[in-house]
Amino acid sequence: MKIFFRILLSLIFVLSLVLIINTLKKTSKQFTNSHHSETPAINDTVYRNLAKALTFRTVSYADPALLDSVQFYAFIEFVRNTYPEVHKNLSLEMINEFALLYKWEGTDSSLKPALLMGHYDVVPVIQGTEQYWENPPFSGNVKDDFIYGRGAMDDKTTVIAILEALEYLVAKGYKPRRSYYIAFGHDEEVLGRYGAASIAKKLQEREISLEFVVDEGGIIKTDGMAGLSKAVALVGVAEKGYVTLQLTATGEGGHSSMPPPQTSIGMLAEAIDRLQKRPFKAGLGGATGYMLDYIAPEMPFMKRLAMSNTWITGGILQSSFAQSNSGNAMIRTTIAPTILDAGIKENVLPVDAIAKINFRILPGNSVEEVIAHVRKAINNDKINIEIVGNSGTEPSMVSDTASVGFRLLHRTIKELFPEVLVAPYLVVGATDSRYFTGLTSSIYRFMPIRLSDEDLKRVHGTNERIHKNDFINVVAFYAELILNDDGK
Repeated sequence: MKIFFRILLSLIFVLSLVLIINTLKKTSKQFTNSHHSETPAINDTVYRNLAKALTFRTVSYADPALLDSVQFYAFIEFVRNTYPEVHKNLSLEMINEFALLYKWEGTDSSLKPALLMGHYDVVPVIQGTEQYWENPPFSGNVKDDFIYGRGAMDDKTTVIAILEALEYLVAKGYKPRRSYYIAFGHDEEVLGRYGAASIAKKLQEREISLEFVVDEGGIIKTDGMAGLSKAVALVGVAEKGYVTLQLTATGEGGHSSMPPPQTSIGMLAEAIDRLQKRPFKAGLGGATGYMLDYIAPEMPFMKRLAMSNTWITGGILQSSFAQSNSGNAMIRTTIAPTILDAGIKENVLPVDAIAKINFRILPGNSVEEVIAHVRKAINNDKINIEIVGNSGTEPSMVSDTASVGFRLLHRTIKELFPEVLVAPYLVVGATDSRYFTGLTSSIYRFMPIRLSDEDLKRVHGTNERIHKNDFINVVAFYAELILNDDGK
């Protein structure tokens, strides 16, 4: 027995030693070596141009026939008139009438070009909610230094900030070494098929290879993360895939006074229940693994130990992530029933009962695997399963954090926001950048605005807004990003 306890104590000692060594090996990955001494002096009135941009009702719809072309033409004309130096010095190509593709020719043709992108279409304001806005949603009003309007956070701020940065640099006579493409889509909110997808196809046809792409996605989260009080700049290095499956249960129909043992609605309800009770397997690899690598060294010791030894603490960490909706979405493919359709009268049994289930697919899973999982989970051959809306979008690759693009973003963030931690991140939504995977392996999703959990509720919601100083910082960010790329 003594020998047993000695062996046990020895194993515990060795295990503890391994855990501590792994923890101590996780040193900070935060950028500290900055040579850029002068931040671009952006005029503090540039926010007025964003305010004006928010007055254009550039709402996109799944049915292109509903698009108000007058508003889109007016926005494009506003851009032309507001940024004269950009339009004198950059070439502009219109794609499918409303998407804008600029090129800023660099001085060194041996360097691969880069792409900065955003979208200027916005989602509608839900009818009847206008009364809850502190300022009308298309007013562009400024109140208490906040600029209000649909698109202030998603995503006219990106579009106008890039244009302001370019106007600032071009007016100073600056020319980049690397060529830059600037892409502004007009239908990102409805899958981006005529905007970003067409721009990407055009560049592919021209056999363009890009060094990196920067799109919207992550933000500077001011209220930190669980166990970490510091603000964190979340740079999206991957994004989840997307597919909606329609489940159709077919029953006998007839009068409700003589129902069969299970109606089509009952069959469908059982299928949804079985599916939700069988979630997809969780994982801490890919983008989430990168995030843990960057966050772990900044944590208190015990949390750092747990994050540094996922080979033994993975289950605990997964359970911790799963406690919140946002955390759960980071570690698995999610299942979200969103639409139900069955029945026309309370005393008539419907023949068909239909549900639409939306899945956000974790990198490492696929559309095909989602369908297979659903079939196995519901275990009912009487229910038809089909993809609706589109053919489905596979999850993106995970972009490297050692690349030129990520290091450039990391450095620029730390120069403008030195107190902020930088971490890779999995974007759980979808962005236009997914269409550019054939042009580069380095795609990053980040918008340098400070938002809390409470602020994030405003995206696509009521009282969407941005502080004017935050917008000025976004302009400075894009200008400094280009300067840093040249080593200026």
